[in-house]
Amino acid sequence: MASGNHVLYYRVSTDRQGKSGLGIEAQRKAVADFLNGGAWKVCAEFEEVESGKDADRPALVKAIEACRLYGARLVIAKLDRLSRDAHFLLGLEKAGVDFVAADMPNANRLTVGIMAMVAEEERRMISARTKAALAAAKARGTKLGGFRGYVPTAADNAASKAALKAKGDAQAARLAPVIAGLRAEGITSATGLAKALTARGIPTARGGEVWTTIQVQRILARVV
Repeated sequence: MASGNHVLYYRVSTDRQGKSGLGIEAQRKAVADFLNGGAWKVCAEFEEVESGKDADRPALVKAIEACRLYGARLVIAKLDRLSRDAHFLLGLEKAGVDFVAADMPNANRLTVGIMAMVAEEERRMISARTKAALAAAKARGTKLGGFRGYVPTAADNAASKAALKAKGDAQAARLAPVIAGLRAEGITSATGLAKALTARGIPTARGGEVWTTIQVQRILARVV
């Protein structure tokens, strides 16, 4: 039974299918049947007419951004509507975007699970080769051990700060249209915006459910 926030994505392969609406309507029914019952909420819907071989799909990019904004799961009617490229599916997993296909609800975990097993085996092989190399070095009389820690350099610290700033800027960019819409409705104060974001179920940067005035002020500072 579905629950939580969801973002719906529909795709047809040809202009003819897109204009007829038949392909989209069939997908809508499949998704509706999947969501039947449960405490779920549809935060956004996206439609696209693109080839499955085309990795550049603007509506899908927007859907993924909406998932990040609302902390939602991406729902599609059929697994092949998303992509036939396993690397693309793994990219979604790395991006922290959970998705599910209405026709095969367990396909997500199965697909990513198999790929994770392959990656784990590769890591195991690398570890085994490293241990063998260290054992050989020790047998040759090479001194091992000593201080194994790492003291971050000024460049490391700068890179860390830059990464945090980039993450904050990305979240602010995703929230900018939402905040602009709220302002257009007359909600202009940071406190009012915090209450509105909380009411809409948009999670904070750390996944919290309640926005504070200070958090909104920080976002506003980045947006401005």
